[in-house]
Amino acid sequence: METVLTVAGSDSGAGAGIQADLKAITANGAYALTILTSVTAQNTREVRAAYPLSPDLIEAQFDTIFDDFAPAAAKTGMLADEVRVEAVVRCLEKHRPPNLVVDPVMMSKSGYPLLEPAAVEAVRKRLLPLATVVTPNVHEAAHLAGMEIRSLEDARESGKRILDMGPKAVLVKGGHLEERPATDTLVVEDGEVEFPGEYIQTRNTHGTGCTYSAAIATFLALGRELPQAVAEAKTYVTEAIRHGLPLGSGAGPTDHFYFLRGDAR
Repeated sequence: METVLTVAGSDSGAGAGIQADLKAITANGAYALTILTSVTAQNTREVRAAYPLSPDLIEAQFDTIFDDFAPAAAKTGMLADEVRVEAVVRCLEKHRPPNLVVDPVMMSKSGYPLLEPAAVEAVRKRLLPLATVVTPNVHEAAHLAGMEIRSLEDARESGKRILDMGPKAVLVKGGHLEERPATDTLVVEDGEVEFPGEYIQTRNTHGTGCTYSAAIATFLALGRELPQAVAEAKTYVTEAIRHGLPLGSGAGPTDHFYFLRGDAR
């Protein structure tokens, strides 16, 4: 069984972050390894508090994992601040997983900042050049690229600008697009590929970005080429959203194991 490493924050509501990654990696056929960067107190309505872990502890987690496992892919999620970004970059440069998916998490669904503004430049200059693929949503892509995004053409342009920062590929997720929402755009050196999708009207979308990027990392670990990994991950996350769980009184989680339910079968 291939192993996939997630480097992210903990969500006490278990819909996003390290908990969502664990479920998505497992659901798609790999074994999940975890490195915590932060602990949050959150539910479906809000992030009430967040506490970043020490760089020494983050580095110790990396060294311990790579002393005993050989992850076929890794993904990053919530990195909190510049100090944590730099620690994770040092560890990734040291251990060099063969595939790296960077989900540039900046804000929770409820609007709580999960990446300090001062850390964005460290993400641009230090983390993105290590990535096999970066998976920003429209708001994150706009922030990284320094432009507004409303149309698919805007998404393509933002992807090209982010590609110039050094990653091998950029997937601009289209869930918040005004034009053809749910159409994702994969930008690589020699062109772009569109992944049309079904926009599902539901409030139960907590953790979709984490789930999508973890699934992409999993399919890369299983040997898929990047476009195929994106296509399979998109199918998975779409169905997880379709079967989203009406838990809590805010944005409920997706159902990572929808295929185990009787109605899905």
